[in-house]
Amino acid sequence: MTDRYAVFGNPIAHSQSPRIHALFAAQSGQDMCYEALLAPLDGFVAAVAAFVRDGGKGANVTVPFKEAAFRLATRLTPRAQAAGAVNTLSFADNTVSGDNTDGAGLVRDLKANLGCDIAGKRILLLGAGGAARGVILPLLQEQPAALAIANRTEEKAVRLAREFSGNTQLMPEAGGFARLAGQEFDLIINATSTGLSATALPLPPQLFAPGALAYEMVYGRETPFMRQAREAGARVADGLGMLVEQAAEAFFGWRGVRPATAPVLAVLKG
Repeated sequence: MTDRYAVFGNPIAHSQSPRIHALFAAQSGQDMCYEALLAPLDGFVAAVAAFVRDGGKGANVTVPFKEAAFRLATRLTPRAQAAGAVNTLSFADNTVSGDNTDGAGLVRDLKANLGCDIAGKRILLLGAGGAARGVILPLLQEQPAALAIANRTEEKAVRLAREFSGNTQLMPEAGGFARLAGQEFDLIINATSTGLSATALPLPPQLFAPGALAYEMVYGRETPFMRQAREAGARVADGLGMLVEQAAEAFFGWRGVRPATAPVLAVLKG
């Protein structure tokens, strides 16, 4: 009997996850199906329960349900606990296991696909919301020279940095955008929601060190952040690789097989 998996979100019709997991399953010979399921904004838990009753083995979770998935899980991985959000659920023996593969996906995209060795790099993370929270611990574990968090609301950035102050030897720095003047970074990651709008961030042009990589978590569009980075002479990448790599991490957790991501990325880029 074919094992059933899904991604829950609202909206969800745009999701590339069914295509990605179908490609993973085909290349690895896994007998599974994967679909996109629209959950009501006030009915996520009920939708997941119905999916499990119908034989669902596991699910990905996207906006706006990652925090609800965190609360639903009866067992959490350390990285899910650190993120305060879950994007991958596994169902077995009346247990709901929650994981967060976003940070691992980002790190793997940076290192394997973009040739960016994080160790010793000066990193700036823009934003202090859920997208930022999910990647901080995996970034710190790569032993960068520095990790700074910048946010429009400085207090929110400071609170987030404090939450991770005891996880590794490196203490994240934090502040508002105005405090970035005079600093430069080797890797700048945009985890704000501005990638979904036409809003530009107030970034000083000298922020991008020579040879810097600017990473936009949003994919499929040229964002104001990407334009700012190009104009400053930085190398630019979007979040498509992160999407594929976090999916591969979830697939490995479910099936015990790590799929090859390069062929899937090539298909998606067309």
